[in-house]
Amino acid sequence: MVTDAEDKHEENEFFEGPEPMDISITSTSQTCEIPSSDVMILEGHTSEVCACAWSPIGQLLASGSGDSTARIWTITEGTSRSGVQNDPLNVLVLKHVKGRTNEKSKDVTTLDWNGEGTLLATGSYDGQARIWSTDGELKTTLSKHKGPIFTLKWNKKGDYLLTGSCDKTAIVWDVRAEEWKQQFEFHSGPTLDVDWRNNVSFATSSTDNMIYVCKVGETRPIKSFAGHQGEVNCVKWDPTGSLLASCSDDISAKIWSMKQDKYVHDLREHSKEIYTIRWSPTGPGTNNPNQQLVLASASFDSTVKLWDVEFGKLLSSLNGHREPVYSVAFSPNGEYLASGSLDRCINIWSLKEGKIVKTYTGNGGIFEVCWNKEGDKIAACFANNTVCVLDFRM
Repeated sequence: MVTDAEDKHEENEFFEGPEPMDISITSTSQTCEIPSSDVMILEGHTSEVCACAWSPIGQLLASGSGDSTARIWTITEGTSRSGVQNDPLNVLVLKHVKGRTNEKSKDVTTLDWNGEGTLLATGSYDGQARIWSTDGELKTTLSKHKGPIFTLKWNKKGDYLLTGSCDKTAIVWDVRAEEWKQQFEFHSGPTLDVDWRNNVSFATSSTDNMIYVCKVGETRPIKSFAGHQGEVNCVKWDPTGSLLASCSDDISAKIWSMKQDKYVHDLREHSKEIYTIRWSPTGPGTNNPNQQLVLASASFDSTVKLWDVEFGKLLSSLNGHREPVYSVAFSPNGEYLASGSLDRCINIWSLKEGKIVKTYTGNGGIFEVCWNKEGDKIAACFANNTVCVLDFRM
């Protein structure tokens, strides 16, 4: 727990400095704007784009929008130097309504690819989850929720899809049987996030300030975590599934262990609500085992903070934005962090150098950023109805 001045002055090995680093744009020697030749703008959505995700294989990028569609874009090598892209041959439109009606009740709020990259799941404001093939065919419609779906995730094996809804429940769906396997009705408020621990157990968070760890086949939670004093916006398991991170409107992030009921660390350095968190793809159980495991938290206070999760200490505060930060994403090699904000800026930070190495300013607030598997492209979705793809080269 970072609570006093003495804690803050202990050694910080991540940035090789004696104290947590306070990093801002003004302290970076050379902020590099990504040239327009390395930016592709994807146009076609007619409302804000809420979510985006790269397929784990190939060059497919999915986006979900308030226009009642998801889209699958084919991003071929070199096309990102072509400016605006709206070629119908490069995009599949996945309509969530029949005809041309633009029903707000069908907003696509969340999406996720399965591990093989063969199926895309979308969650909608109409309470239905839909599963699509890579050629745009609707394979399955999953209907049981009685309210909007805010979050969904495939398990690693790809046989179960987990959805969380405003109806206060989470549902595990048997994808092959095309039916619900089990509904979990533990929360007293809308379910805001879900995350698989392994192929059969998962965590859920809610507006009721609670976190539950559930297991397929069990009728009660296998663990309950109480400690937040506000809505729990996001939950994420670390790469080994041993630690769970959470963040809340109560201005704290917390680290939990299945071995104890109380939080392991209470991370309090932000000054406003924390919207999202991400673990670095480093440390045990990852492709970068010799690098330190780090947690990133993004807040409405316009900062991103990096945490030493072993000791619960602040490593650095990244102060490059001027408005709430809605999304952060680590590069696959764990060396860079991308952040997207309502200030219309994408900042890419070198964690080794502790500075911004690339930046891009778009024409709308940014709701999500994500890296492709190769780590050479970053996608971002914007409030001005567009998606952009940035070429990343150092």
